[in-house]
Amino acid sequence: MTALRLIRYGAWALVALALVGLGAFAYTRFAAGPAAPTVTIGGPFTLTDQNGQPVTEAALLSHPSMVFFGYTNCPDICPITLLRAPEWLDAVKAEVPDLAFYFITVDPERDDVEVMRNYLANFDPRIVGLTGTPEQIDAVKEGYRVFSRTVPRADGGYDVDHTAPIYLMNREGGFEDVIRPEDEAASALVLSKLRELG
Repeated sequence: MTALRLIRYGAWALVALALVGLGAFAYTRFAAGPAAPTVTIGGPFTLTDQNGQPVTEAALLSHPSMVFFGYTNCPDICPITLLRAPEWLDAVKAEVPDLAFYFITVDPERDDVEVMRNYLANFDPRIVGLTGTPEQIDAVKEGYRVFSRTVPRADGGYDVDHTAPIYLMNREGGFEDVIRPEDEAASALVLSKLRELG
């Protein structure tokens, strides 16, 4: 075999290896599919508290927060969570003295400012209730990935099915974790996570 032929075979071998390598790269790059998008929790909102004052996402800055979605006619998980809130706030007072608790309605048609104020008068004064127009509530629900839907009752009224996690937000207003208050060990878990935010 001549030197020229050896050079040609060597060149073709290099091309073949390059093609095999490119194919392997393409397979590993695309077989696994595109990278999963990062899901964000939170974001901009404009709501009104139970005293009629405007509140935006800026209220979550410079202190940790617990954010809970519910409604004043809720028969179980909402009042139970609101009754537990002061226990959590008090339990971590030494480590997280500036912890805030926000209760955002998923029933803006009924939960106006006056209703929220009268309802929250039955609970700890540290709980801040937030309401708004249906459009404003839809926007904040979307930002926090909260699902809710009205369920008609036989008496002509309605209930609201909704997801009811407690969102733990850090001092920068960013999402840290989520707690489900209906869990058996909810209180202990909440306290553990809250202390981490201190």
